[in-house]
Amino acid sequence: MRSSLIRLGSSQPVVLAVLCLAVFSTALDQTVVVTALPRVMVDLEIPLSDLDTAQWIMTGYLISYTVAMPLAGRLSDVYGRVRLFQAALLVFAIGSAFVALAPNFNWIVPARVIQAMGGGATVPIGLAMAVAAVSMEKRGVAIGLVAASAEAGSVVGPLYGGAIIEWIGWRWIFWLDVPQSLMLIALLAILPNRANPAAKMDYLGAFALVVALTMLTFALAQRGIFTGESLTPYLTLAVAIVLVGVLFVVERRATQPLLAPFLYASRAFVSSNVTQFLVGIALIMTLVCVPLMSGIVLQKETWESALNLVRVTAAIPVGALAGGYILRWVGVRAVCIAGLALTGTGLLFMSGWDSDIGELRLTLPLVAAGLGFGLVIPPIGVSALSAAPGDYWGVAASLVTASRMVGMALGLAALSAWGIERFYSLTAEVTIGANFAETAAQLAGAGVTVFQNLFMISGILSLVAIVPALLMKPEEASEPAESGLTS
Repeated sequence: MRSSLIRLGSSQPVVLAVLCLAVFSTALDQTVVVTALPRVMVDLEIPLSDLDTAQWIMTGYLISYTVAMPLAGRLSDVYGRVRLFQAALLVFAIGSAFVALAPNFNWIVPARVIQAMGGGATVPIGLAMAVAAVSMEKRGVAIGLVAASAEAGSVVGPLYGGAIIEWIGWRWIFWLDVPQSLMLIALLAILPNRANPAAKMDYLGAFALVVALTMLTFALAQRGIFTGESLTPYLTLAVAIVLVGVLFVVERRATQPLLAPFLYASRAFVSSNVTQFLVGIALIMTLVCVPLMSGIVLQKETWESALNLVRVTAAIPVGALAGGYILRWVGVRAVCIAGLALTGTGLLFMSGWDSDIGELRLTLPLVAAGLGFGLVIPPIGVSALSAAPGDYWGVAASLVTASRMVGMALGLAALSAWGIERFYSLTAEVTIGANFAETAAQLAGAGVTVFQNLFMISGILSLVAIVPALLMKPEEASEPAESGLTS
């Protein structure tokens, strides 16, 4: 492995640059639809009363993005990561073109699902390629670079989308994805693709995992799971649990199972996934609550609310890069715990916000939380991948990334369900009388309390995540059977 790295060392910057550009490009579309959704609804004649239905333009993307990861990760381990990365970009481009052509709602949701299948596949394959491209002591830096690019894409997405919408229309957001993807496919062609003839794809296990993960994410993404207003999410969750049982039976019989037993026998891998799941819940609650509180409670303009959110999101890639460099000297556990402590502290300070918050008290916790969210990314990735041999890096990267997405789905459902119920309970005795100012003050006070509670919950979850993070530790894992950049 060492000689191969020395021989290909001069190509490392090129590899990382192409990977970062590709991940940045696909990450744009995770958040760009937030800006585009109002125009999409008007153009496709989706009434405001159907907002719950329209949210499937985002939820469908989230579910597909999540379930594509494990399948793509293992396929890349077997057939070579360069070719699978190119295939993922091609699927992403095709899905983007279908979105741009969408004449109605029934068309755009499946198109977004196809687009997400390609976009979701790029993240774990990119992480595995980045790790394979560098020596062991630089893996944190490589993961930090790729993760920072993905986070930067998510940050720029709403601004990029807004500019394109104003200049040439929302459909061009997706049309522009096509030449970008084709250019990246051409750039990737300069890299060698190394399949692993000894590795086998567990197609039956992959199918069982995709179905189980789809049902689980679908169940956890519904607010009804917290309100009890419908049996659907509970029945879906029950089916998902049964499917997980079926999955384990299938995997026990597989020669080379997708969910290899050594992964879940690894303390490093399990603790990394649990930490990542809790971080995902706290992250999505933060990303949604900050602009909502800014607009609804603090009465900020839309652009001011966006700038408040940018104070979090812009700090995440900075934290990811810093975390990647620091862990070379202090180790994964220390960096992850420091990041979680910083995030938890920032969120707990945010739980003390009121309607008359000063600029300094607003900014410092936001930046602290963002830096903390970024700091934890490299140590979680390094710890998880250290538990797997090189020919399972794609799977390991995909599963730990999927844990974050499932956590985000659950967090989003909890936010929309518990937050609304909490607001209703606080305003149950509020009556609209002659004194409108008093009524408005009572409603605003209830809103402040709800957001304070949500920030406190997020902060506590971040601090609770320190417990599994204490168990994180890089393990000795074998290198790829076929050494090199993209083995």
